Amino acid sequence: MFLPTIEPVVLLGLIALVTVPTARGASVEPGASSVGHAGAVLWREVRIPEAFLAAARVKGHPLRYGGDLRLGDLTGDGRADLLVFRCDQASALKPCFLGAFGLNGRALWQVGAGGTQPLRPGPVAIHDIDGDGPSEVICFYQDPSIKADKKSLADVIVQIREGRTGKVKRQAAPPGLRQRKGWGPNWCHQRILVCNLRGRPAAQDFIVKLGDTIVAFDDGLSVLWTYQIRWNDYGRCSAYIPAVGDIDGDGRDEVNGGYFLLDSDGTPLWEKPLGPHMDSVAITEWDGGRMRAICSGGGHVMDERGRPVLALGPKLVPHGQEARVADVLPESPGPEMVIRYNGHTPDVMVVSNAGKIVRRFKLNSSPNETGMEAVYWNGLNAPALLYNGGLLFDGHGRVAVNPPGLPKPVGDPKMGWYHCIPADVCGDQRQEMVLYNPWTPSVYIYTPDPLDEVAYTRYRPGPRQYNVRLMD
Repeated sequence: MFLPTIEPVVLLGLIALVTVPTARGASVEPGASSVGHAGAVLWREVRIPEAFLAAARVKGHPLRYGGDLRLGDLTGDGRADLLVFRCDQASALKPCFLGAFGLNGRALWQVGAGGTQPLRPGPVAIHDIDGDGPSEVICFYQDPSIKADKKSLADVIVQIREGRTGKVKRQAAPPGLRQRKGWGPNWCHQRILVCNLRGRPAAQDFIVKLGDTIVAFDDGLSVLWTYQIRWNDYGRCSAYIPAVGDIDGDGRDEVNGGYFLLDSDGTPLWEKPLGPHMDSVAITEWDGGRMRAICSGGGHVMDERGRPVLALGPKLVPHGQEARVADVLPESPGPEMVIRYNGHTPDVMVVSNAGKIVRRFKLNSSPNETGMEAVYWNGLNAPALLYNGGLLFDGHGRVAVNPPGLPKPVGDPKMGWYHCIPADVCGDQRQEMVLYNPWTPSVYIYTPDPLDEVAYTRYRPGPRQYNVRLMD
């Protein structure tokens, strides 16, 4: 692990260490909750329109499925809508089908055809990128007129589509996109991340990582800048999925890649190979409201100058698979970092922003041992719960909520489990669980009990919805 010369910075994680015995989840009946938490109600099972479904056999079982999912207000009516997409079977990186529908299951529009389940969540986002009110769909899209190798993006267009109709509002095929080639672990994580690079009143830019390069676009699809990543070997590459946020308070977003922090113009603020397996990163509030760069590799929290605020190190975090920052413990001043520290296993630890390991426990097993998310189930002013594998846990590792009626997961081991998008869909200041398995034909939305539908105003998406993490 590389650490710079430290001036007034304290390596909190190396100074103070408190280990608490493992807390195992208690049994909670479906629909019920542990003490102090609202129970779960299946608000809606949204059936994906039949015309949007594809068919496949997985492990000998026939399946009808929609594909990967995105959430946003596509029509501008103040209510959430859904969009499924699939990718070209040869590449699993090039969207060739998009289908939008409402929470009532009615189709809004569809474009393209065919495709299979993406290998991983791919390059599609929903956001009002041009600031005109309704949201748009920002996506890569496969150009059927061009034949290209699966390792190449020569047949890919970047598009902005009208949310209401799916019509193309703007599209481009810049050389920096179409000249890109690659394959393997660092190539297959192509996620569009909406951000504010130009200091606009709202986010009207986006980035995408293409293997060893990050490309930044504005809302006109002009390339703002590119950044060449220096570290690309498996296990010692920068974050597969970068994170965006305003770490220095200048009104413009920076980009955290775990081994680097980029200013809004793409200039490196620091570059350091902090630790292996830099699988999860974020830019968020940490200590006293200060914005920090969260880096799962080695369990690091960094400031904007590249100085460590927290460095747990490889002995405590041999493989930082997932890191989530939220206030999960009522007895500890939040927020805390919950880190899946031992790779693709159920083992997690909770680290206070004073640098102490205050909890260790095991989550339930999920097929890929990923998918942990913080959900503010009891409201934004109450501690968050941790979603994993169809259950909600509290910060002590106890099962807090077991949603009723959720079918057992089916499909491919990599993606065939219930991904969670935390979102206040019902408008009562509590977050719902929007759960979907990309290999099934339904989306399940669970709300905390009781639901007061009179309290609904309108759906207001934020970065945790249009830049949803899904899977690290």
